[in-house]
Amino acid sequence: MTRPGTAARDAGLQPERTRLAWRRTTLACSVTALLALRQALHGTGSRIEVAGTAVIALIWVAFLWVAHRRVRELAGARPPGLSPRVALGAVLCSVGLAVFAMAVIV
Repeated sequence: MTRPGTAARDAGLQPERTRLAWRRTTLACSVTALLALRQALHGTGSRIEVAGTAVIALIWVAFLWVAHRRVRELAGARPPGLSPRVALGAVLCSVGLAVFAMAVIV
């Protein structure tokens, strides 16, 4: 029940757009991880390349977990706001993926 003078929130299409943005970001992270893996497989096979690829895979899995959790939250009738912890996790995964992908390529 709503209090007098307040209207029920109509989320409109905003949760759908946000869900699609999370899916696009997940796709971009997946492509980055696959390209880094491809580079490592066609590289020299040094321990640094293998370790970098393993770290990239772990970061990618962590980002998939964060994104999946957020997409599931957005499926509700009244999705909650993005918590600072989830936002920090997504940012750290994205930056870490980019840094280690560059390290594998270079």
